Amino acid sequence: MTETMLESVQRAQQLLDARGMDTHAAELAMRSVTGKSQANYLASLREQVPHEPYSKFWSIITELLTGKPIQYILGEESFYGYSFEVNEHVLIPRPETEELVHYALQRATQLFGERMIQVADIGTGSGAIAIAFKKERPTAEVTATDFSELALEVAQRNAQRNEVNVTFLQGDMEEPLKHQKWDIILSNPPYIADYEKVDMSPTVYDFEPQTALFAEEDGLYFYRRLAENLSPLMNRPSLIGFEIGYLQGPAVQKFLEEAFPEATVEVIQDINKKDRMIFCEIR
Repeated sequence: MTETMLESVQRAQQLLDARGMDTHAAELAMRSVTGKSQANYLASLREQVPHEPYSKFWSIITELLTGKPIQYILGEESFYGYSFEVNEHVLIPRPETEELVHYALQRATQLFGERMIQVADIGTGSGAIAIAFKKERPTAEVTATDFSELALEVAQRNAQRNEVNVTFLQGDMEEPLKHQKWDIILSNPPYIADYEKVDMSPTVYDFEPQTALFAEEDGLYFYRRLAENLSPLMNRPSLIGFEIGYLQGPAVQKFLEEAFPEATVEVIQDINKKDRMIFCEIR
């Protein structure tokens, strides 16, 4: 059977749509198997798909229909304009986390000017936050921690892929960072409460690593723990930045204000006007 790119993609989109799945994944799959950029793909929609790419395309669509995320099937995702390897050992980086990096970079300039700073990313996963920060601010010395050896292997490959020097340390949250003091500590920790599982997409729940998604104490455990333990690790001045669940702002703000009474703590909304980040500026 021969089809044009457009016909194949439209047929795949109908199958995905019938199951309530992301139809945009069909276009990503076609671009991947044909090796085309967005512009070249749009210019080639009326061309017939050669046999081998056609076969690869439908094998990807078959996997997609199981609920597996397109990023895991293709083995990569873009974050902050950079390409990252992803697999089932790491969370797929989200656009909301790009905003955490953006505001952290902005505040780093306000607080420290252009001087060299010590930055840590706790629970780095794919390395997205640490590597993007280092790419955007090459003079920063960046360290990243994760409990998972398999996640750190992915993060190390991503540092090589993006040609940056980041120090990776294995260990439990802030534990590996206790040997020195830090100017900036960032984290996108697990923050989904157990009771929220019922509302989650199977594409996330069935495929992404659960240790990177769920936290005890209604999703607040890691924020409370970090707020209590980071004070001796921070320089003066310094900055702490977390990604948060959209209902967690008041609780996390309280943790940080109690731990750092002299600091300015601010909840920031994402592009969708949801509470998504919290920054604690310590003077």
